[in-house]
Amino acid sequence: MEHQLDFRRIIPCLDVKDGRLVRGVKFTELEDIGDPAENGAAYSEAGADKLMLLDITATVEKRKTLIDAVKRTVKAIKVPLTVGGGISSCNDIEALLDVSVSKVSIGTAAVSNPDFVKEAAKQFGRGNIVVAIDARRSDQMPSGYEVVISGGTKGSGLDAVEWAQKVAELGAGSIVPTSMETDGTQAGYDIAFTKAISQAVEIPVIASGGAGKLEHLYEGIVDGGADSVLVASMAHSGEFTIQQMKDYLQGRGVPVRI
Repeated sequence: MEHQLDFRRIIPCLDVKDGRLVRGVKFTELEDIGDPAENGAAYSEAGADKLMLLDITATVEKRKTLIDAVKRTVKAIKVPLTVGGGISSCNDIEALLDVSVSKVSIGTAAVSNPDFVKEAAKQFGRGNIVVAIDARRSDQMPSGYEVVISGGTKGSGLDAVEWAQKVAELGAGSIVPTSMETDGTQAGYDIAFTKAISQAVEIPVIASGGAGKLEHLYEGIVDGGADSVLVASMAHSGEFTIQQMKDYLQGRGVPVRI
């Protein structure tokens, strides 16, 4: 795939449960690590290109995204915010865009009703619609990856790469593929998975799930073909600043916004 963006972007991800920032491994073992708005503000000041806030238990708990945490975070930051979790209708999207969220991310609802992606892209513009594809390894699937839904608790029977191609056709503006095997492990992104998706579609792909070292960011972009990299545990631990991440990538020839 030809890259769509001039710069590769670093996007800290705020995983939120009950309005609090949490950190987990393979979608489980969630640990409270603070307030999303405060952390978002710190990342915004530190040079993050964008932020993503995911209400990670909204779908499982069959409720809507916690709008209060979203509003507080939007007010605290100076960069665009993408929000996902529990978004299942155009009304949900409208409510988020009304409080100045720049993009929305849909996952389970897209699987349940693919036309939702098409309707959302038509109503709000392709650029505002991100589709999150959570997957696990599976020998039953042509690509070796099956889409999982409801926070990784259920299989869907869909091949992850075929699904990526379908949502791109339906109007998704970008895709966030996350492999359950690597999520939160800080052992590196699932490069084979990221690459399979980025080679299959013509829209930007955001590597997600597993970054722990600076070279993982480089691998996600150069080997995985991603346009942006999502960082969660790696950023929350405080071991690396956003500036260190950007300096490292720039030093290895990857264009970033300094």
